[in-house]
Amino acid sequence: MDEAMLPVKRDVRRSFDRAAATYDDAAILQREVCARLLEHLEPMRIAPRRALDLGCGTGHAFDALAKRFPAAELLGLDIAPAMLGRARARSPWWQRVLGARRPALVCADAERLPLAGASVDLLFSNLALQWCEPSRAFAEAARVVSNDGLFLFSTVGPDTLRELRAAFAEADGEPHVNRFVDMHDLGDALVHAGFADPVMEMETITLEYDTVMAVARDLKAIGAVNSLPSRARGLPGRNRWRRMTQAYERFRRDGLLPATWEIVYGHAWKVPPKRLSDGRQVVSFAPRAPR
Repeated sequence: MDEAMLPVKRDVRRSFDRAAATYDDAAILQREVCARLLEHLEPMRIAPRRALDLGCGTGHAFDALAKRFPAAELLGLDIAPAMLGRARARSPWWQRVLGARRPALVCADAERLPLAGASVDLLFSNLALQWCEPSRAFAEAARVVSNDGLFLFSTVGPDTLRELRAAFAEADGEPHVNRFVDMHDLGDALVHAGFADPVMEMETITLEYDTVMAVARDLKAIGAVNSLPSRARGLPGRNRWRRMTQAYERFRRDGLLPATWEIVYGHAWKVPPKRLSDGRQVVSFAPRAPR
């Protein structure tokens, strides 16, 4: 993927740090997608010893994962320290006082996981991977997920915020919305990384707003702001903002403005490699059944 189309990680971290205090109140979409992603776990036959919530944010999924896998050690990882601070405070007071088992929290980049190889049996990630370069993030996922382990995630596709993208394109032609990867390319990247038979699904969720300012306010509150290296710095000028809002108004239906999110769900299992790192092929011998 072209580096010019990738978010700048320090800006991503800064945006989510700033949004930590407002995130839970504004993250309606994120909670809904998380619930739907957790439903994908129901038919899965897996009993992980360690589960990683990659891009855990404020820790919304912790309780559901702990309930689903009570014997598992739970690990939460996020790039934004302030988000992890909120996740730490989410624990009930009695857990903090009694020292009950809580998720271990790590501040790190999904493209550079500070974890040993094959150390995670379940890697769960809700709406975080869109801030990463897919091949690098998937390679790290394949490295830390154990053989026969599961990688389950949601992310966003290229139709996300199409109305805002089109409105800004008409206003000034500059990139104001991050570029997101197509579902089929994500599936190919999973296979290339070493996962088997990826299953990909897509759905569209549309949020509705009274004003363009309300759209922008919500995006800022969840930290979903433009992090492209080519973006214009500073606030949009008054004339540019006016042109953009006028263009966005053309999408108004039944008195409301839509904000489209293309949600992509994926899961795949880690399989033992067919070749070692030095190129030698792995050959398995099964004992002959007695006659």
